[in-house]
Amino acid sequence: MSQSLPTIVCLLTLNCGHGSAVSAEAGVVKQKVKYVAGMTERSQALFGRKAATISNLRVLTNDCADDDWDGDDACAIDPVALLNAESFVRALPNDCPLPECAPEPDGSISLDWIQSSQRMFTMSVGTSNRLAYAWMDGTDKGHAVAHFDGSSVPALVLETIKYIINYGNTIVGVA
Repeated sequence: MSQSLPTIVCLLTLNCGHGSAVSAEAGVVKQKVKYVAGMTERSQALFGRKAATISNLRVLTNDCADDDWDGDDACAIDPVALLNAESFVRALPNDCPLPECAPEPDGSISLDWIQSSQRMFTMSVGTSNRLAYAWMDGTDKGHAVAHFDGSSVPALVLETIKYIINYGNTIVGVA
């Protein structure tokens, strides 16, 4: 089998989580898949570095679970934003550097890749499939919106992340 266990568990979770089955048996299958996925993600050996990032996202969400968490009327992190951010992290290729995570005052989560004070990529993950992102490379900068299907990182987003953090050589389409 060519796919890794974490990939298979993620695919099962996505497929079982969005199904329309309503029988008692379907409910049991969904619960079991969710349990296996959770246990796999907690395993550093099976899920690798992504487990720590997903754990950080959950701690962040717990720390910002109440409105006004910042003392300046910020909204609590929306549980759907957490699920979307977790899905995005799961969808990143295993060899891609992982982001730092931060809360946003509107209840979204910021995923940030910071190479230096002059080279960074930041993305806002909220309750929809819309990913607003911005990047800076010295004096060059840009911003855009991409749509996330819940299972694969948009190609331009991934290429830009790799470019900004000096992971790749060049990028097409970033100007």
